[in-house]
Amino acid sequence: MILSRYAAVPALLLIGLVTAACGGSGESNSTTVTETVSASATLTSVPTTSVARSPTTPSVDLQSLIPTPANSQRTDGPESIQESGTHKHFLVNGSPNEVMDVYRTALEGAGWTVVVENAGGGGGGGGATYTGSNGDAYGVFVGGGYGSTTDVNSCAWPAKPSNTNCGSNN
Repeated sequence: MILSRYAAVPALLLIGLVTAACGGSGESNSTTVTETVSASATLTSVPTTSVARSPTTPSVDLQSLIPTPANSQRTDGPESIQESGTHKHFLVNGSPNEVMDVYRTALEGAGWTVVVENAGGGGGGGGATYTGSNGDAYGVFVGGGYGSTTDVNSCAWPAKPSNTNCGSNN
């Protein structure tokens, strides 16, 4: 008999809880219980990878960023090249070292920050390779020749491309 009395208590509690949860006896009286629960969490930083992509249509007029060298006798281009870039070729009257020195000054005057990758010459020939940035734009400027004729290939991209080859055979 003792065992059945103890078994009845949980059953009555369960019936009371079910009745309360289901709306009780049908009366409209209700009680709202608000409970505050505190929890702690550890936030973990998740590394992300972003990929820079060149836009399909440059937002900058790249052609206008490429100055024409002084004493140019012919200009070829502009032509579109890889990764939304543009290429111009200039045939210039003047010795390669002088033409490239003057062209570097013209690039800087047009807003380029120029890096001399290599330059030199001898025996009447020579040339130079410059790289540079102008805002987000990236450029490669290669010139060389012999005697009083210098070829200059100038390329500009909206951002530094994966392939920086600048010439007529890109």
